Amino acid sequence: MSLLLKGVIPPVPTIFNAQSQFDPLGMGRLIDRLLASDVNGFLFLGSAGEFATLAHESRKAIAEFCVTRVAGKKPVIIGTASCSTQEVIDLSQHAGSIGADAVMVVNPYYAKLSDERIYQHYRQIAENSPLPVLLYNFPILTGQDLPVEVVARLAKDCPNIVGIKDTVDCMSHIRRLVFEVKGARPDFMIFSGFDEYMLDTLMIGGDGVIPATSNFAPDVTCGIYKAFLEKDFATAQALLTRLALLSRMYAIDAPFTGCIKEAIRLAGLDISTAVLAPATPPDAATMEKLKAILKSGGVIK
Repeated sequence: MSLLLKGVIPPVPTIFNAQSQFDPLGMGRLIDRLLASDVNGFLFLGSAGEFATLAHESRKAIAEFCVTRVAGKKPVIIGTASCSTQEVIDLSQHAGSIGADAVMVVNPYYAKLSDERIYQHYRQIAENSPLPVLLYNFPILTGQDLPVEVVARLAKDCPNIVGIKDTVDCMSHIRRLVFEVKGARPDFMIFSGFDEYMLDTLMIGGDGVIPATSNFAPDVTCGIYKAFLEKDFATAQALLTRLALLSRMYAIDAPFTGCIKEAIRLAGLDISTAVLAPATPPDAATMEKLKAILKSGGVIK
């Protein structure tokens, strides 16, 4: 199934009001601002989108709103992950019915699975999804890595599995994916999930990055991508320094979703920064750290 994704794809947070209900006005404002930027696509209902704390029908309604708002102007990926294979299939079929371009699926994150069961989980999804499927590897949250050997087997056996977002704090893991998986199947797309590995991933033949910082500082990540394409490495180096400073945000709160929303607000967009329980908003001390990080990265003064 032909799909070309590349560059910078923000994992967009889901906007809620103070009553923990989906806020279409705020979500629309965020989508519109990102549409006006140089980002190359959208990921909705990923980790930053708080998919794991949303009810099944809410996920469908939010996905439909987001696809409609983007209106085909840029590619849309919908996160359809679940610990249930059947639920992933249902959500993926729904994403196809509303006009999304692809789905992204993190591996089940409760019961530890054998490599064969991980393979069969994704194979069933691929065989039943009307849309191209991207794998999502985030072992620090799921508790289980997607082995390169399993990814390679899926890429070989399932044409509908078209790429991976690899959120592993080890560049050699991405290197293996590029050389061993993309090397055998050149159309297989490799995206870094860690912002700071963006340029390294591109330099060795990967396809881009899915960075939360692009929600509030798209000029930084999109600027790095443009500089890479133009071989302007002096500009890339300067922007990478800013990106490294901004990436400290991920370490100041857990989960970091509230900090992403606050950063978007501090960067000038009027949105609610409410998060879904059990997450809570950043406390005063965390907010001071966040402001200092945003100042150091040139997002606010």
